Amino acid sequence: MFRHLVAAVFVGLTLGVAGSVFAQEAPDALVKRVVDEVTSAIKVDKDLQSGNRVKINALIDGKVAPVINFQRMTQSAVGRHWLRATADQQAALTREFRVLLTNTYSYAFSEYKQDTVIEYRPFRLQAGETDAVVRSLIRSGSRDPIQLDYYLEKGDGGWKVVDLSVLGARLVENYKNTFNAEITNNGVDGLIKSLVAKNKTIEAKNKSS
Repeated sequence: MFRHLVAAVFVGLTLGVAGSVFAQEAPDALVKRVVDEVTSAIKVDKDLQSGNRVKINALIDGKVAPVINFQRMTQSAVGRHWLRATADQQAALTREFRVLLTNTYSYAFSEYKQDTVIEYRPFRLQAGETDAVVRSLIRSGSRDPIQLDYYLEKGDGGWKVVDLSVLGARLVENYKNTFNAEITNNGVDGLIKSLVAKNKTIEAKNKSS
């Protein structure tokens, strides 16, 4: 259930807005712009609607980096073990975690429904704040609305998403317990090997679908 709901959020981020002009946008404006662009693209692109893996993966690889801070997300998911990892291990963890998210949620484009409506909650940001939460509701047909929250941090490159919440469940926390258990049992290298194996399995499944 969590995987399917987060997929909807990931769709809203995969058409990221690059460039220094948009980097200085307020976090709510950035999220709204990205979500509007990606939903518009899905509505008119039958390849995305049908789940064309090549086109979807190319779009994700080319556009997601400017929107999500994968290193920050990976660091949070790895938790206290992050500082114990070498620079090479940190790079490998970030790379494989990014691939895992991309592979896992690439099918989300075909899951988008034409009757989906996204509503945003009132947003407030005090001067000087570097953390923000953009809250939204996704409505689709007669189904119960899904609460989707975007957690952003402001860095040198502007605002970027560092976590997501679906119906109150945080994405990073969902992975944190699994990552911690793997590192405790098999070390940082064990987690890296586990992520590599998962990515290969998902990629093989995607190619056969």
